[in-house]
Amino acid sequence: MSRTLSLPISLVLVALAGCASNGAPPASPDAPPVAGVSCNADAARAGALGKVASADVVQRAGDAAGARNVRVLKPGQMVTMEYLEGRLNIDVDDNNVVTNLRCG
Repeated sequence: MSRTLSLPISLVLVALAGCASNGAPPASPDAPPVAGVSCNADAARAGALGKVASADVVQRAGDAAGARNVRVLKPGQMVTMEYLEGRLNIDVDDNNVVTNLRCG
């Protein structure tokens, strides 16, 4: 094989090797949920809905929901869109009053 063809062929082989599968099996869709990651917004509604989102109200809502973390979302606030099963989102109005609780 001529030297002129060996370099392009080598580059193609290296590029194809980068596309190869690592052989790991795909994750099972029936995998059980990770323990301690769930959130139950309904359990927190009674203690927070309609109240000012003070640090104490936010803490109690997170505890009642079993949330790993909590974020308070103000009207028009930019937020990340990733879904985190163990996160409690607390929506507030312009007066910092809790209007909705949801997980994600």
